[in-house]
Amino acid sequence: MQAPGRVNLIGEHTDYNEGFVFPAAIGFQTQVAIAKRKDRRLLLASENYGEQVEYDLANLPAAPRRHWSDYAVGVVRLLEQKFGGLPGANVLLHGDVPQGAGLSSSASLEVAVCKAFLELAEKAMVGVSVALLCQQAENEFVGARCGIMDQFISVHGKKYHALRLDCRSLEYRLFPIPTDVRLVICNTMVRHSLSGGEYNVRRAECESAARFFADRIPGVRSLRDVTLADFEKYGGAMPEVIRKRCRHILTENARVLLAAEALETGDLNLFGKLMGESHASLRDDFEVSCEELDVMVEVAGKNEGVYGARMTGGGFGGCTINLVREAHVESFRKNVSAGYEHATGLIPEIYISSAADGAGRLA
Repeated sequence: MQAPGRVNLIGEHTDYNEGFVFPAAIGFQTQVAIAKRKDRRLLLASENYGEQVEYDLANLPAAPRRHWSDYAVGVVRLLEQKFGGLPGANVLLHGDVPQGAGLSSSASLEVAVCKAFLELAEKAMVGVSVALLCQQAENEFVGARCGIMDQFISVHGKKYHALRLDCRSLEYRLFPIPTDVRLVICNTMVRHSLSGGEYNVRRAECESAARFFADRIPGVRSLRDVTLADFEKYGGAMPEVIRKRCRHILTENARVLLAAEALETGDLNLFGKLMGESHASLRDDFEVSCEELDVMVEVAGKNEGVYGARMTGGGFGGCTINLVREAHVESFRKNVSAGYEHATGLIPEIYISSAADGAGRLA
């Protein structure tokens, strides 16, 4: 069984505001081989880490170990609670999703393990339920407050397509990416220490903005319910920082919807323009970019064949996503690597992919 990582093309920090995101699965994945045992033991072996751990399915840990196996154990715990009496299994894990790059290696592992166990136990769950169970495992067992996007695209991705997801209703639609366009992901190789704490600060600021509008407009539950007209009418009374955070979320949701229309009509130039506007908004209004990300976007934009570039993920380091015509990918890789190293002294990692299929059996 395999499940892919993902990259988000546009729609950043909108997920926990019940807004819209636009990810694509990538051609890097976690692969799982599973075999039934006669007892009720769970043996997890990782080729990447060169180690294995063993558990009793009847007495799985109630708390994480801060170990790679937590992601698998969290999923198996929930499957055991849901179905009961899972068979014991030997599970071999191998993955090539870059670690720590914000490409959802954890979600790909969770989804691959979940799908493998469902097949082994001859149990059925629809795709949305698989994504929700894996998200619950990461939220409640591992302790990471991720949204639904990562697991959802790992389940529902489709080759040469991006997926527009409504994070409130979980309604989604696939949009074709031209087959001669590549997703080029540039890793800045930095992760600033304030990323975790600032993420929680941004969530709190968005919640504050939602309360501000809920006091003035009936029916507002989150920033998803606030229109740009509402913002123009009431936003002047907000504290400056909160107003900037709110403006990013509202305009970013609008950009996702426009980007989907642009992809549907094949207007990659408009899509790229929206990516640039997204990066500027994340830099100036949401203030989650950093010097290295800004340099990477600037260097990328100077290359022929580039439709658009922006930071992707939570911010303060990590990766940019670039839409690049296939014929220009190698020159892009060479120029961006040299330009970024010259400007920062850091050597980036650059990953090239097409949009990929979601989880499924390995051929």
